[in-house]
Amino acid sequence: MRAFYALSLLILFFTVAQAQDKPTGSLQPASRIVRFYPNPATSVINFDFVPGTEKNYNFQVFSFLGKKVIELNNLTPKTSINLSDFFRGVYIFQLRDKNGKVVDTGKFQVSK
Repeated sequence: MRAFYALSLLILFFTVAQAQDKPTGSLQPASRIVRFYPNPATSVINFDFVPGTEKNYNFQVFSFLGKKVIELNNLTPKTSINLSDFFRGVYIFQLRDKNGKVVDTGKFQVSK
């Protein structure tokens, strides 16, 4: 019986050790193009874009239910959005390139 437990622990140890040696894409930090603050926001939220990102990019904000709330085509390196017309809740933003591919995405909370 002890041999069974010892063998089981040995197999478990090698399985975990091998799994930790393999890099996974989901654990690698992604380079962010958009920085936003404050989160949660009350009246205004600020978006900072990596220089050069504002050309030929489309920025969209969706409510948590999927309704498009705002769309910006002419971005500046520092963009502020007034939240006076936003309801309290979670919002999702997407930055798309000229081909429509999502380049960066994130979520923020509006608390009033």
